[in-house]
Amino acid sequence: MNAAKIFVNLPVADVARSTSFFTALGFAPRPEYSNDEVAGIAICDGINALLVQWELFGTFTNRAVADAAQVTEVGLALEVESRERVDEIADAAIAAGAEKYEEVDDEVMYSRGFYDLDGHLWHALVMKAPA
Repeated sequence: MNAAKIFVNLPVADVARSTSFFTALGFAPRPEYSNDEVAGIAICDGINALLVQWELFGTFTNRAVADAAQVTEVGLALEVESRERVDEIADAAIAAGAEKYEEVDDEVMYSRGFYDLDGHLWHALVMKAPA
């Protein structure tokens, strides 16, 4: 399979505020994909978020744009290297204004969820090693 990059486009109310939120979680800005209406954020190698001003995002589709504060269209899950990194991301998100989604899930994986500033659902997780 050829190497690919993923750009998850997320509608946001305030690009600067959302950029500050995601950089507080430890993700790096991508200035080459940014302007006044869009901010690129590197989640990890090959995976990026494009934080798109709500009005501009609406021009990307001929369908209504879901208001993530009211409905959940997709859940975004980030598998990371350790429980400590899960806690770092979730704690930083809550400190930066996210809404906690769930307590720790520790059955199949260690996971913590939150809604970002615009209501998008995220989970940070690490899978348990097979028995």
